Amino acid sequence: MLKLTLRKAANAVALLLAVLVLNFTMIHLAPGDPVETLVGEMGGATPALIEDLRRSMGLDQPLYIQIGLYVGNVLRGDFGHSYYYDQPVLTLIGARIGPTLLLVTTALFAATMIGTVLGVFSAQRRSSWLSHLVTVLSLAGFSAPVFWVGIMLILVLSVAFPIFPISGMSDAVGTDGGLLYALDVAHHLALPALTLALIYLAFYSRLARASMLEVLGSDYVRTARAKGLPRRLVVYKHALRNAILPVVTFAGLQFGQVISGAVLVETVFAWPGLGTLAFDSILRRDTPTLLGILFFSALMVVVMNVLTDLLYRRIDPRIKIR
Repeated sequence: MLKLTLRKAANAVALLLAVLVLNFTMIHLAPGDPVETLVGEMGGATPALIEDLRRSMGLDQPLYIQIGLYVGNVLRGDFGHSYYYDQPVLTLIGARIGPTLLLVTTALFAATMIGTVLGVFSAQRRSSWLSHLVTVLSLAGFSAPVFWVGIMLILVLSVAFPIFPISGMSDAVGTDGGLLYALDVAHHLALPALTLALIYLAFYSRLARASMLEVLGSDYVRTARAKGLPRRLVVYKHALRNAILPVVTFAGLQFGQVISGAVLVETVFAWPGLGTLAFDSILRRDTPTLLGILFFSALMVVVMNVLTDLLYRRIDPRIKIR
């Protein structure tokens, strides 16, 4: 397991370096000039000041030199300085990555667990009206745009019935991070996490249902039933362990998609995470901040994929990961 982990880590480092170079190249080849954007917000500047700004940002160098300098700085732990916020990029990301991870992991965990339960239930009672209802609701949830779901939830659960707050992460002031603060954050987290989870819950319920139907029709399940084993034991010990493998696979692979969906959710609910920071950075052409966000987003996806590969062996030791 240690050898496998080290090999996966080496591959992850190589992939992240490639992502770093590709992101830098694509952003700097895109239309627009961060100096012109910054000068426009300043209300204008002289040509000499514009050249000084361009030189201080390193934008007067050829692209290949900029890439080399940036990669070298990142390897030393320096992700640059934000053009707009006038803070180190690591400081900005460090303050925002926690809320994003909280939102994404909560939504993904809820979608995976609830979706799997609904899928297993639907597979066992495939002809019941409740099974058909789960199927219809799953298709509807999977088809709905995430921002539309968020707006509808706000209108129903924040405006018509003021149960949850509309925006932000906390209302508590002066708390010491104790129980009161945790409950306040959970209260604000409910709607954003529900919005993000509903989209993927629909997918996991369909996936778990299809996988469970396939496993329930396999020979070893029929043999277990023929031996007179209890239905609960057959379903939850023998069948579910194999049926859950595709769910684990897609949960790891879709982590990047969930982060992408979190950008819209954070914007709708003003959740102070990487999504809102990325949105503001795009509008303001804050290249160092945007590059840092893209790198750490890729880092989270790569780490999640490596953990998924390692989790495979825990779920089913027969699987050999190469």
